[in-house]
Amino acid sequence: MVQVSRSKAEQRLATIATLLAEGRKLFARHGYAAVSLAEIVRNAQVTKGALYHHFDGKAALFRAVVAQVQQEVAARVAATADARDDPWEQLIAGCEAFLTASSDPDVQQIMLIDGPAVLGWHEWRAMDEASSARHLAEALTALMENGTITRQPVAPLARLLSGAMNEAALWLARSENPADLADTAAALSRLLASLRD
Repeated sequence: MVQVSRSKAEQRLATIATLLAEGRKLFARHGYAAVSLAEIVRNAQVTKGALYHHFDGKAALFRAVVAQVQQEVAARVAATADARDDPWEQLIAGCEAFLTASSDPDVQQIMLIDGPAVLGWHEWRAMDEASSARHLAEALTALMENGTITRQPVAPLARLLSGAMNEAALWLARSENPADLADTAAALSRLLASLRD
């Protein structure tokens, strides 16, 4: 009896993983608006009923894909920052890692172009806050505590920097000039350097 339950649980997880993978591939390649529910279930080799069993519809699947992408970007940023010993270098490396991760065409389409448009700015921003803004606030707090940055309210500074990086990433998502990423990273470094005491 326990074996049957485990098998159903494993099947459930496999179906969800397949739907996420196929949805992600299609959303990245064609954009949310151009992807039909029928196309997703056909590529995932499941029925519409199976999709509706796990998600309320295309928008709910997309929301889960955006969350997955945001978590992956946040993990890349955190890993890059954590690879450095110095808190200041962690901040710089993490911010640059965000810009680099955001330059991936799949990330751009899902997280930066369709994410705010489909989910709405407030929901997209709340998801961004939950996945990565916390790390930025923690880094700024550590830099204030060690005297690298003047003590000040962390929340507004974190939101200003996050907003600047999100705006830069949105701009880069539509840019066709390969030099724009390096120029943006250099401008961000200069901006961050102005915070140092």
